[in-house]
Amino acid sequence: MRDVAVIGIGQTPVGEHWTSGLRQLAADAIHDALNDAGLKQIDALYVGNAFGAAFSNQTHLGALVADYAGLGGPEAYTIEAADASGAAALRTGYLAVASGAVETALVVGVEKSTDTVGEARTLARNTSLDADYEAAHGATQTALAAMLMRRYLHEYGLELSAFEGFSINAHANGARSRYAMFRNTLKPGGFARAPMISDPVNLFDSAPDADGAAAVILTTFERAVDLVPQPVRITGSAVATDALALQDRANLLYLGAANRSAHKAYAQAGITPDAVNLFELHDEYTVIAALSLEAAGFAARGEGWKLAQEGALALNGRLPISTFGGLKARGNPAGATGVYQAVEACLQLREQAGDNQVPGAKIALIQNLGGLGGTAITHVLQI
Repeated sequence: MRDVAVIGIGQTPVGEHWTSGLRQLAADAIHDALNDAGLKQIDALYVGNAFGAAFSNQTHLGALVADYAGLGGPEAYTIEAADASGAAALRTGYLAVASGAVETALVVGVEKSTDTVGEARTLARNTSLDADYEAAHGATQTALAAMLMRRYLHEYGLELSAFEGFSINAHANGARSRYAMFRNTLKPGGFARAPMISDPVNLFDSAPDADGAAAVILTTFERAVDLVPQPVRITGSAVATDALALQDRANLLYLGAANRSAHKAYAQAGITPDAVNLFELHDEYTVIAALSLEAAGFAARGEGWKLAQEGALALNGRLPISTFGGLKARGNPAGATGVYQAVEACLQLREQAGDNQVPGAKIALIQNLGGLGGTAITHVLQI
């Protein structure tokens, strides 16, 4: 296996892009990444997208995006793993380059969700659930997350306010980022007063659906050092799965796939959790952020929430997370999320994060989840 590095990054602001469709958003991010890498052509394109068929009535994104972006007909296809589609595309690009099958791979994650509203959007998103045993009985992802949160509160004897530190941190970081959908700060005490979406998940607890695209260009580390001044190595890449339906899991409050993929990635990179300088996790709901911290080895079970309460997750804390706002404040572009995480990690490691910079960042962990942890994809990036 060859060593793989990121040599170019690009992204669009996350938000409601009423005048841009899937192809335009993807092309904008791709061109930014090509310019960043100083390249005009690539060998392969891997598109991460979760809900193109349902949101945009569009599949076959590989050919569509490659043509619209003017890439000259490379190998190109779509990768899908629900909300983890972006990281799945990154994993595909990583394997293609590491194996020697491809010299230069372009990975783009793209989602266009805000043209679909109300019940239609809920039904579209429900395709990532178990159709027979969850969606068919009226379950939604937010309702299932609410069940998890209620169980966590009960199991560990907590009040809802225990989770507000995650949202306060995300909004504080999002307020500094020009790419974030929400740039408002959240005051202490405001979290618990927010309107309920699915009790106990409230408006400040759940990440907003959004449009956006992000792209990274991968090649071998050997080539990268001759092409760009600051290649970022991918030293760990791992995928694991769990039972899709929550009722089939042995322990509701244990993200088994997140644990396995994180520790596989640590082993590949030759590090322990203590070496990680920042963690871009999948904070679609605050309870998932807490469970992810526990699964990845940063907190004991039932204690992930304490890190947010103690301020340990801030930019100057011992484990910064959601450094550009995370899904909560940056916005949740579903199948593009995993690539946004990679772009954000690269900005941190290059020391190009501006007001969002984590001091002395050398090792970043990024983890993208499909559904409520049915798929977990973890990467370690190092400078």
